[in-house]
Amino acid sequence: MKPALLTLTLAALLAPVLAHAADTQAISSERYAEVLKGTWRAPQNGVRDAYRHPQQSLQFFGLRANQTLIEITPGAGWYSELLAPLLKDQGTYIAAVQAPSVSDSARKNEQTLKEKFAASPAQYAKAQVVEFDPKAPVLGKPGSADTVLTFRNVHNWVLADTAPLMFESFFKVLKPGGVLGVVDHRARDGASLDEIKHSGYLTTAYVVKLATDAGFKLEAKSEINANAKDAKDYPEGVWTLPPTLTLGEKDKAKYLAIGESDRMTLRFVKPAK
Repeated sequence: MKPALLTLTLAALLAPVLAHAADTQAISSERYAEVLKGTWRAPQNGVRDAYRHPQQSLQFFGLRANQTLIEITPGAGWYSELLAPLLKDQGTYIAAVQAPSVSDSARKNEQTLKEKFAASPAQYAKAQVVEFDPKAPVLGKPGSADTVLTFRNVHNWVLADTAPLMFESFFKVLKPGGVLGVVDHRARDGASLDEIKHSGYLTTAYVVKLATDAGFKLEAKSEINANAKDAKDYPEGVWTLPPTLTLGEKDKAKYLAIGESDRMTLRFVKPAK
C-alpha cells in the first residue's frame, strides 16, 4: 500500500507543475493577432481568414509553441505563413511536399514555398521542407512529430487512390498521443464515393474511416469551418466556388456570395498504447 500511496502523492505533486508547463507553451490571442497581421503574409491570403478561421482551427487542434508539427502538402504556403512563425522560437515547423518528380505542379509548389521561406528569413529560417513519394510516403522518423495537419488535401488523395497510404504515414510519424488535424470539403451525409469522388467533396464518415483504419481515434469534430450556404451541387464541383471560381465570370457574384466551401474539421489522436 505504501508504494501506491507514494506514487499517488508524487503524481499529485507533479500535476500542477505539468499543467503550468503546458500553459506556458500555449499561444496567446495576442500572438495569434500579431502573426495574422504579419507583413510577410501575401495580401490576398489575409482576406481568406474569414473563411478559414485559422486561429480557431489551430486552437481546436491544440497547437502549442514547442511542438514538432508537420503540415502535409501546404501548396503555396497559406498556413505556412502562420505556422512557421508561431513555432520558430520553441518548436519545429516541417512542410511535407510531394517530390518534384511526381508532377510539374509538385515541382512548382515546392519552388514557390522555398522562395517564400527565403524571402522572409526572420520568420522562416528554421522552417524545414521534406519531400515524399505519395505512393510510398515517409514523412520522417517514426514517432517524431507531435502534430500532423492537412488542409483540403484528402479529396486529392482519394482521387489518386493514395489516401490509405497517406493516413498510414501520418500514424507512423506521430508520437503516441499525437494529434492529426484534418480540414476538407464536406459532402452531404450519405453521398456515395462514386457520386462525389470528382467533386472535391467527401463525407465526414469516409474521412473518419480512412483515419480509424490507419489506427487513429476520432477525438473531436468542430463546425468552425462550416458554411450552410454551400449547396455542394455545382457544375465544376467545389472548384466552382471561390477562391478557384473555375467558371470565371459566369455567375461569379452568386458564387462569391456563397463563399468558400462547407468544411469538416476533425481532430484525431494516435492512441498512447
